Amino acid sequence: MSQSTVTQIPSDSVGLVQTQYFQMDGMLALESGQELGAITLAYETYGTLNAAKDNAILVVHALSGDAHAAGRHAPDDKEPGWWDMMIGPGKAFDTSRYFVVCSNVIGGCMGSTGPGSSNPTTHEPYAMDFPIITIGDMVNAQRHLMEYLGIERWYAVAGGSMGGMQALQWAVAYPERVERCIPIATTHRLSAQSIAFDTVARAAIMSDPNWAEGRYYGNATPANGLAVARMIGHITYLSEQSMHDKFGRNLRNAEAYTWGFTPEFSVETYLHYKGDSFVKRFDANSYLYITKAMDYFDLGGQAGSLAQAMEGVQSRFLVISFSSDWLFPTTQSREIVRALRWNGVDVSFMEVESPYGHDAFLKEADEITKLINGFMR
Repeated sequence: MSQSTVTQIPSDSVGLVQTQYFQMDGMLALESGQELGAITLAYETYGTLNAAKDNAILVVHALSGDAHAAGRHAPDDKEPGWWDMMIGPGKAFDTSRYFVVCSNVIGGCMGSTGPGSSNPTTHEPYAMDFPIITIGDMVNAQRHLMEYLGIERWYAVAGGSMGGMQALQWAVAYPERVERCIPIATTHRLSAQSIAFDTVARAAIMSDPNWAEGRYYGNATPANGLAVARMIGHITYLSEQSMHDKFGRNLRNAEAYTWGFTPEFSVETYLHYKGDSFVKRFDANSYLYITKAMDYFDLGGQAGSLAQAMEGVQSRFLVISFSSDWLFPTTQSREIVRALRWNGVDVSFMEVESPYGHDAFLKEADEITKLINGFMR
């Protein structure tokens, strides 16, 4: 690495990183009653695991995230990892103190075993033969990675959105393995409205002629359907205020209406851009499976209530919500807080004032960092 390349890396960055791959032995028993074998988990680590192995933090990603949470894979990468603002020397998850781990979930398409992976029985992509997976299954697979790394207890588990669901699942399923839990902009179960958005997104993919019952690998992909699904999802991540401030009713490339159906409002062209760029990096079948896993997530469902599900929790909690998040509103975070307090759990809660909607957990670095720094101390 040249000296000029080194000087281009910010002092608070973890620098250049590599994705690693964990091959799990045996079969993973799934909540559906099926089994999944020959599992690979893509993961990255930042910082150094200390001799006592008690400084490890697990960061868990949202729906479209991956293992690349911080740093860059190459000096000329345009963007760092998806939570780079939070991970690095002096940041909320300070890599001069902590060993941070992030893995891509099973069912994904960023290096972990998912529907696009080779089925060891047929040696063809699983496609829709891939078994249904849940948030619990994702966490169970991460537990095997944890053991592979020689870690007995996470100093903290943290994540936003679907990452927050995984953090909650960790605290409930493996209470003795999680010292601190930081669920951000999340919920203990999806509302009917959220399930409805997921349903429409899946319908967009499955109605694309190129979807071909999921067996499109090696052929044209259901790009149009996946792009529409992403456009639907992206609308739910933004607030009305943030959309107004960013786009209003501005026209993209004209002073007057075109009197046609080509995208002309700035918000139209933005959504099309988001949809088209997403198609280049994500697998449509993974989108189906992961959104279904989110739909099935109901932390208190089997226990009878959320409070009963939290009875064995041993972690300290920091729950963070955002004022303009209408996808997972503050009322849902308060339900989590009430259930924890009912069980006498040490829990701190903060609703952060933000105009960014659900996406605030990816934007409000300063406020989140202040809260996490105080909580970690």
